[in-house]
Parts: sequence; structure tokens; C-alpha cells
Amino acid sequence: LLLCHAEEAAAVIVSGLRSTDVFVGESATFTCELSHPGVRNVQWWLDGTPLHNNLVTEISEQDGRIHTLTLNDVACHDSGTVTFRAGPLISSAKLLVKGISLSA
Repeated sequence: LLLCHAEEAAAVIVSGLRSTDVFVGESATFTCELSHPGVRNVQWWLDGTPLHNNLVTEISEQDGRIHTLTLNDVACHDSGTVTFRAGPLISSAKLLVKGISLSA
């Protein structure tokens, strides 16, 4: 019986988060691409608060490598730092929610 154990290379971030500016009421989408699937303990944060999948916050994953966060119907108080963490990997970007000026 021959057992071969090849150590798997650690995942890296291929494409990190990008800062986004949106207006109040719009959606903001952040995407982070990893080099390969299987990274555990994936978590999204907004200004240090963990985010969870719900009607306003959509968290999805494609092929285990492309992780996407969509914040729907954003408000001014949603402005801040969005952070993606997958194990030891971290990527952050700024979210700026702009108010709509009502000029006559």
C-alpha cells in the first residue's frame, strides 16, 4: 500500500475587494476571488460587524473561489469599511454611500 501525500498550496487572493461609491437606495456589490476553492471560515464584515445572508445582505459563492457580497437598499449609515476574510486571507475596501441632493 503506497500513500502519497502532496501538500496543497495555500490559497491566495487573486482579485481583492474594490472601493465602491453608490447613492442612497442603490445596491453595492463587492467581489473577492481566491486562487482555489476549499478555504474555510469565510466571513464578511462591515466596520467590524459580521454580516449574514438575509434580504438586505446577499452573500454568495461561485465555484468555491468567487465570493460576492451585495448590500441592497443602502443608507448613509452603511458607509464604512467592508472586509472579506477567508482563513488567514483578508481583503478590505471602502463603501461610500452618497445622499441624493434635492436641488430645485
